[in-house]
Amino acid sequence: MQFKLEAKDVATKARAGTIHLDHGIIETPIFMPVGTVGTVKGVHQRELKDDIKPDIILGNTYHLYLRPQVEILEKAGGLHKFMNWDGNILTDSGGYQVYSLSANRKIKEEGVKFKSHIDGSTHVFTPENVMEIQRSIGADIIMAFDECTPYPCDYQYAKRSMHMTHRWLDRCITHLDKLPFKYGHGQSFFPIVQGSTYKDLRRQSAEYIASVGAEGNAIGGLSVGEPAEEMYAMTEVVTAILPEDKPRYLMGVGTPINILENIALGIDMFDCVMPTRNARNGMLFTAQGTMNIKNKKWESDFSPIDEMGITWVDTAYSKSYLRHLFTVNEMLGKQIATIHNLGFYLWLVREARKHILAGDFSEWKQKMVQQMDNRV
Repeated sequence: MQFKLEAKDVATKARAGTIHLDHGIIETPIFMPVGTVGTVKGVHQRELKDDIKPDIILGNTYHLYLRPQVEILEKAGGLHKFMNWDGNILTDSGGYQVYSLSANRKIKEEGVKFKSHIDGSTHVFTPENVMEIQRSIGADIIMAFDECTPYPCDYQYAKRSMHMTHRWLDRCITHLDKLPFKYGHGQSFFPIVQGSTYKDLRRQSAEYIASVGAEGNAIGGLSVGEPAEEMYAMTEVVTAILPEDKPRYLMGVGTPINILENIALGIDMFDCVMPTRNARNGMLFTAQGTMNIKNKKWESDFSPIDEMGITWVDTAYSKSYLRHLFTVNEMLGKQIATIHNLGFYLWLVREARKHILAGDFSEWKQKMVQQMDNRV
């Protein structure tokens, strides 16, 4: 990986940069569509490549490990070939998924024993085998195995968990050094800052993660139910410590407003299921605010989905037609809404980049936050 910092906003900590990986260049800030099980839900790879055009998408180690399983991915030649995607991929190590299985897992120093959400079978994740699994998946960026703490979280539990995450990180690095690349391209490794919503723990964790000298760094354990102000406060603490010459990835965030506010705090990379999940329920994001396309008010509105014509679907389909598709439960409605929301998220971070480069990001961000806070 090569990361080049191209510009910094004067009024905020926003940055524009480029990440060079074997499957292409990523222009930051970037949003990564979530392709948990080897697919971005409801979107063909052709539509991703030709219309939405993300520089990188995300897959998940936990889900891919269970289905289609590591053996199938290895036979296919890795996830890129399996899903016919020649762009960049990042894999989350599964720590968040294990966190979400709170009733069906046991966390110990060695690792995590958990039951599959599919068939109840028992499995174990350790820092070592998670590195092996991610080598077999073959993503361009892979994550350290960590524990994601809940919110709210007791201080002592958060502290113990953070130190265990650091010990797991050391084991990840030691084992990863023994594992060759499998598919002719490199993999960059990101450790994860934890510490719940406690500033002193976040500082300790950020300092430890920075000391490792990895190619990039991630911030985990946020967007798990805490107020947005707490998220921003933790991000500000951490970005003040993480090295400027490495990309910073805030995991699982968030709404369009969350993304803009965290760009202003120095974050470069984001992912979230919100644009795709909300789309399937008829909730659309636009530059004018959030829209429920199922509302009757759109029944006779033949204007484009987004008046600004941000994505390819906006001028092709009207609000009235999209509402009709949801009313009759037609699959195409969910597809159009998904492509729209992903297109909007990608438009948003690319516009942010343009304004960082132009030197007027702060003014533009304030205007956009006000607009997007509306219900259309």
